[in-house]
Amino acid sequence: MSWALAVPLATVRHDIARYLDALFTVYFILIIAYVVMSILFSAGVRPPYSRWSNAALTFLRDVVEPYLRIFRRFLPMVGPFDLSPMLGTIVLVIVWRIVVGIVDG
Repeated sequence: MSWALAVPLATVRHDIARYLDALFTVYFILIIAYVVMSILFSAGVRPPYSRWSNAALTFLRDVVEPYLRIFRRFLPMVGPFDLSPMLGTIVLVIVWRIVVGIVDG
């Protein structure tokens, strides 16, 4: 009787772990895209008055900045370099592996 319930429960846990893995992957990609676009735009690569680039950067800023702001409180800028995305991605990957590992069992 308990074996019949264990199989669907294991499948659900695996599906939840895959979903969480996908969420962490998307957020990781968004952080990388934000960093790359910020570097390119600060170098002057952005075309002037481009609506798509402004919309993309605004979206990435709105999604990524609240998370990175946590690390900017503790990690000061080193000259012109902002190291908070690096620390943020390291913490994200560590939490990612722990959470997915616990859920997947």
